[in-house]
Amino acid sequence: MNFPFYIAKRYLFSKKSTHAINVISGISVVGVAVATMALVVTLSVFNGFHDLVASFLTSFDPQLKVTPVKGKVVAADDPKLTQIRELPQVDVATECMEDQALAVYNGHQAMVTLKGVDDNFDQLTHINEILLGEGTFELHAADMHYGILGIRLADALGTGYTYEQPLKIFAPRREGQLDMTSPEDGFMEDELYSPGVLFCVRQAKYDKGYIITSLGFARRIFETQGMVSSLELRLKPGSNFDAVKSEMQKIAGNDFYVKDRFEQQDETFKIMKIEKLIAYVFLTFILIVACFNIIGSLSMLIIDKKDDVVTLRNLGATDKLITRIFLFEGRLISALGAVIGIIIGLLLCWIQQTYGIVKLGSSTGSFVVNAYPVSVHPEDIILVFLTVLVVGFLAVWYPVRYFSKRLLK
Repeated sequence: MNFPFYIAKRYLFSKKSTHAINVISGISVVGVAVATMALVVTLSVFNGFHDLVASFLTSFDPQLKVTPVKGKVVAADDPKLTQIRELPQVDVATECMEDQALAVYNGHQAMVTLKGVDDNFDQLTHINEILLGEGTFELHAADMHYGILGIRLADALGTGYTYEQPLKIFAPRREGQLDMTSPEDGFMEDELYSPGVLFCVRQAKYDKGYIITSLGFARRIFETQGMVSSLELRLKPGSNFDAVKSEMQKIAGNDFYVKDRFEQQDETFKIMKIEKLIAYVFLTFILIVACFNIIGSLSMLIIDKKDDVVTLRNLGATDKLITRIFLFEGRLISALGAVIGIIIGLLLCWIQQTYGIVKLGSSTGSFVVNAYPVSVHPEDIILVFLTVLVVGFLAVWYPVRYFSKRLLK
């Protein structure tokens, strides 16, 4: 048996001669527990928002997206794109042409991202799950091309779910110079018609600025015949995603990026990770402050146990062994507070997940979800536990050594 640990455990749970020491020890445990609970709950809430945003993006973004490293567009029959498209693990491949344009409807106008896609786009993504209206997913009928607007863009342009008049699209010509005497000649102009549906991703980037249309329309208005801005892919069920992605990147070399859904939204998720890191750092500082209570508790315990220390020395205990006893005492307080805090934190997370006690707003439907989303990740729990142990150890190491030398002489 570890003798210093055994003695420290007895000191932690035994009654002290001065009742105040028990109270301060209890306060120390509570302080560490509260800080630990705050870490668990806060990190879990950030995880909840991360998972919530990711669930929205999967309805619109493809599993894999191949884009050129240089320039906006590349030939659709590029040998590397062809080789990637023909991999046996690829189930659906869609050519896309995406660029900026001006949309005008009934005196309203807005800068939009016009995304031209193949007819199999509904097989590539879960677009049908986010369509609103009485129509269906259609991109063209004969020579008529449809435009599916984001719901917030439709509101800004005043189109409604079904716009009766054609939606005019303007895009600058790729070649030639703009003649200021006739500026309209510097733009390509075409019209889109309503298929009777809008899409709602619940992300402002898409809902406020995107129009989905046919690939042929986009190529014509952007003057990019035979070109693509990206190749979007879905793999067959059961494929080894990471292995296939690595193989695609190997084929693409330095000419193309191969991005998964999270990498396609790298800026959004990077911001969320930074926010989570900042919250973790600030709460760790609060934990450090809470650990100062442990120092006060240990200093009073050292004074209270002076007679015990004399007895231990008479029995042959060294100063190093005595110091280790009080170091273990500090670690036990930290560990006990960590365990209690994690248990309470997990309980609060479960209550929030099950009952949604803490609401996002006073009125139902004001936000995407009514209550704060919570998602507990095991790696975060391990990180919190290790953080508490490390902070607790560092907080008591120097003070215990100092007090042991000063007070136990």
